[in-house]
Amino acid sequence: MTSMLTIALDRVDFLPANRVTDNAAILTLKNLVFEPLCRWQDGVLRPALFNQWSHDGTARIWHFTLRDKARFHDGKPCTGEDIVAFLGAILDSRDMFGMRWSYARYFEGVAMQATPQGVTFACPAPFADLPEVLSEFYIARADQQGRNMLGTGPYRVREFNPGERAVLETDSPSLPPVLNFHAIPRAEHRLEALLAGRIDAAAGLEQADNPPAQTPDLHWLSEVNTLSVMAYLNSAAGIFAHPEARLAANLAIDRDRLIAQVYAGQAVAARSIVSPWHTGFATAGLPPIPHDPDTARRLLDAIKAPRAILLRTPDHMPERAPAITACIARDLAAVGFEPVIETEHDRPLYARQIADKQMGDVALFDSSPHVTFRVMDDKISSQSRALWWQGYRDEQADSLFAKARTAADPDASTQAYGEVLARLQANPPWLYLVHPVALAARRHGTPALTLDAKGVLSPLPRNR
Repeated sequence: MTSMLTIALDRVDFLPANRVTDNAAILTLKNLVFEPLCRWQDGVLRPALFNQWSHDGTARIWHFTLRDKARFHDGKPCTGEDIVAFLGAILDSRDMFGMRWSYARYFEGVAMQATPQGVTFACPAPFADLPEVLSEFYIARADQQGRNMLGTGPYRVREFNPGERAVLETDSPSLPPVLNFHAIPRAEHRLEALLAGRIDAAAGLEQADNPPAQTPDLHWLSEVNTLSVMAYLNSAAGIFAHPEARLAANLAIDRDRLIAQVYAGQAVAARSIVSPWHTGFATAGLPPIPHDPDTARRLLDAIKAPRAILLRTPDHMPERAPAITACIARDLAAVGFEPVIETEHDRPLYARQIADKQMGDVALFDSSPHVTFRVMDDKISSQSRALWWQGYRDEQADSLFAKARTAADPDASTQAYGEVLARLQANPPWLYLVHPVALAARRHGTPALTLDAKGVLSPLPRNR
């Protein structure tokens, strides 16, 4: 097997242990050096650092068991105490925009106790989605230099130059022994280096200004991403306080044209608040949302409200934000809305503005959690009214969400989530746009790699 595999990512970094991220490049490194408590893999939960779990029949008391002989790379055994301390730090942390994570709200009143076998969680109410939420946490410890790079994963860190390079190594005979990660920020430059033979593989190629042609001189990997590119609709005030206006806006969007013109075909149309990988999506069996401008105009004509709308957008995050916004404005104008575009170039400020409900009428954004519970609780539920909630109220959706999040039986929870997603297609809280396709490539003759639904590139085998 090749002694060293050189891979280019858009960034190479190890974040503080109390930072959770959805960045695919950072997750690629975390997935190799650390282990998640439970492994979420393309919509399925699998054992990881916790190799089994169970609850008391009510989903209030959960018992999670650590896998045998779990050790950090310096030889220290991984214990329940390590995990409880790690989670305690997570619950009081901040996100990349300096805002407090939602995890503190999810775990409010939850008592965590280390046991000889692992960790017990005692919840004040049924918490059916606890294993999925725990799949977001990768356990790490600080090394002698105070860097959070000691994990229990298959690879250990041999060298690390922050922001530039990381060299990982493993003793596993079934894996490439050394992985050499380089940061090449621009996707076009990563592809150029790959074609020139200076690297063996590159991830995040969908980030290119113009999506690359998948030519046969490389082995390509692609996967529909869990990310939802969407636009909030202001349900609290203005025309989008009317459900008919929100439905009209969704019927106005020509998603096929958006995918062809902006994504060069490398995306799929969104049908509800989450991707095809999320819990409840397959159960819902949702049809595509039609492009139906005639019905959109009829719905809009029945509403007595001003047509002028403020369409706010960042210039990045999501990728191609200006082009997406132009498509939204074109399609909304075609059915009778009168959009005016306002661009915010300070992306952290833009996020804080949206959280403070300073969104105008339409605000381009994205939704990254792979857990349906999180999307519902953070953005949709009028019972939670959390950070990203924009005034949407639907008693039926709230009732179904309450049923899903408290159902001790997994099948009942999945069924309820499917019903929630169907309801949210019929009465949309925001503008459903697309799920981009994650794209990576490697040179022929190099070791096989996998690409998952979060855009994580890995030499680890994957069950499908």
